[in-house]
Amino acid sequence: MSDPSSDLSTRGPRRWPWVLVLLLLVAAGYWFWSVNQGKSTGGFRRFGGPMAGASVPVKVAVVEQGKIDYTLKAIGTVTAFNTVTVRSRVDGELLKLEFQDGQKVEKGDVLARIDPRNYRIQLDQALGQQKQNEAQLKNAQKDLQRYQLLYKQNSIARQQVDAQEALVQQLIGARTSDQAAVDNARLQLEYTDIVAPISGRLGLRRVDEGNIVNASSTDGLVVITQTQPVSVLFTLPQAQLADVLAQLRTGNTLAVELYDRDDIRKLADGELMSLDNQIDVATGTVKMKARFANEDESLFPNQFVNVRLRVETRQALVLPTQAIQQGSIGPFVYLIDEQNKSRIQAISTGRVDGRRVEILSGLSAGQRVVTEGTDRLRDGAAVEITEPGTDKPVAAAAARPTGGGAPSSRRNRP
Repeated sequence: MSDPSSDLSTRGPRRWPWVLVLLLLVAAGYWFWSVNQGKSTGGFRRFGGPMAGASVPVKVAVVEQGKIDYTLKAIGTVTAFNTVTVRSRVDGELLKLEFQDGQKVEKGDVLARIDPRNYRIQLDQALGQQKQNEAQLKNAQKDLQRYQLLYKQNSIARQQVDAQEALVQQLIGARTSDQAAVDNARLQLEYTDIVAPISGRLGLRRVDEGNIVNASSTDGLVVITQTQPVSVLFTLPQAQLADVLAQLRTGNTLAVELYDRDDIRKLADGELMSLDNQIDVATGTVKMKARFANEDESLFPNQFVNVRLRVETRQALVLPTQAIQQGSIGPFVYLIDEQNKSRIQAISTGRVDGRRVEILSGLSAGQRVVTEGTDRLRDGAAVEITEPGTDKPVAAAAARPTGGGAPSSRRNRP
């Protein structure tokens, strides 16, 4: 029989080469896996952070002098400059309507006609009574002249003369009343033609021909709204009132812009007319009114609009708002130096005007700051400036900062 110990001694050395080969295969597989993992992450290491020597593609903006508007925003309501409900001032049958729904009319245009026959009769009666009393007055005046002559001749008593004078005065008073009755009857007859009291646009009619209309009716025939010009009512917080009053007291005219409900499309330009004389204690706001020509009638009464009141316009250093970052140090930007390296720069900002912000300190005109690509930046990182709207790198001459300096370096993306 063979010795077991001799078999183990002969098999052991034969296994070591296979173990060595297996270890080499595991190491090669791990190396290939690490290389592929690095490629799939776009040039980043396994534990994050850009690879050494890699530049970050960014888009930049240049700090420049420009106009910054101090604009206050509010929600307003379009209000007709004047609104009139047309009513009949006399009673009668509505014979004819002289307008179409939605028609534009001028002041004095005839809108409707009421049956005038009854009022013509009343006018004739007043005229007849006036002529009758006029004849009596003339006769009394002649009698008075005779009485006065007879009194001078001592043919009649003074009492008769005084009585005749009183009768003449009475008839003179009646003549005045008769003239007032004639004027009133003529006025009532004129009221049978209903005219437009103002210029504007009509609404929908509220009564049809053939109906009996009354002066006491509150519904009216139609509503006229004056939309050229038109006004807009809006409110502002009392904290912003001081800035508006400061401009008004110096005689400045404040421009007002209107935008649609989505605050995208501009509707009209106008100016601030007036403001209320007291603050609403319930809301802490003050009412203001702006005036708009509304030549194209794009503004409609009771329409909700977005109001932008431009209080002041001044020159300042400006930047796109997307360049401003917020951190523990407050607002800051990524500043690009002449070597195309990013640097964190703390700044202080002022008023915001749409997509631009006022820079109070921390930057100067001509400096470049990053607007896109900040999520991959760090202090001192190399950057590659690309053209706006594309991923193409900017030429070295174009990327040179304003005011001279060394050309910016370019690096290929990893």
